[in-house]
Amino acid sequence: MQNFKGVIFDMDGVLLDSEPIYFDVEKKLFEKLNIDISKAKHFTFVGMSMRKIWLIIKNEFKLTQNIEELITIHNDIIYKGILNKNDISPSLGVKNTLINLKNRNIKLAVATSTERKLAELILNKIRLFNLFDFIICGDEVKNGKPAPDIFLKAAEGIGILPENCLVIEDSENGVKAAFEAGIKVIGYQNPNSGNQNLNLADFIISDFSELKDTGLNIFSK
Repeated sequence: MQNFKGVIFDMDGVLLDSEPIYFDVEKKLFEKLNIDISKAKHFTFVGMSMRKIWLIIKNEFKLTQNIEELITIHNDIIYKGILNKNDISPSLGVKNTLINLKNRNIKLAVATSTERKLAELILNKIRLFNLFDFIICGDEVKNGKPAPDIFLKAAEGIGILPENCLVIEDSENGVKAAFEAGIKVIGYQNPNSGNQNLNLADFIISDFSELKDTGLNIFSK
């Protein structure tokens, strides 16, 4: 039985069902920029850093704005949208999962493609911030998901070897990143994250209550 000592959580789509909020805001932003992004194409951005998203869009649509300007516009709109939203809450079962893991002395980290300012706002809004030992954000690594950088830094941040960590991710990009980092990964099927290919995951769940069915001792009662 593998000796897991740390669990690394993606934030958006895992700790909370935030993708519908992002999609709505981003769709309006795309329309404002007069670019046509299909729903299917939009879903491929799930889990990516904003820099990577805008590099793809800028190259495809030959936008005149520079990358930094596009990221700033995007971040500002999302931040204001979340700041003014009072009805966001954690995914069902996630808080109990975190508390149970802490009670077992498991180190907890967040590895999110979202920038630090927004990630801290969200984690404080859903009252989970203080449960984590370490948080690493998309603007703090050179290569975003699906590169493994963010998960390797998360493992380093909690002082646990990658092989003794476990990742929980809802996106194809995130699952690939964990796989490339050599970290076991649980794919979390969130329908609002689109039809993500989670086939590289070691386990797949659609509800946090299913963690006990993975057979991993850190989730057993």
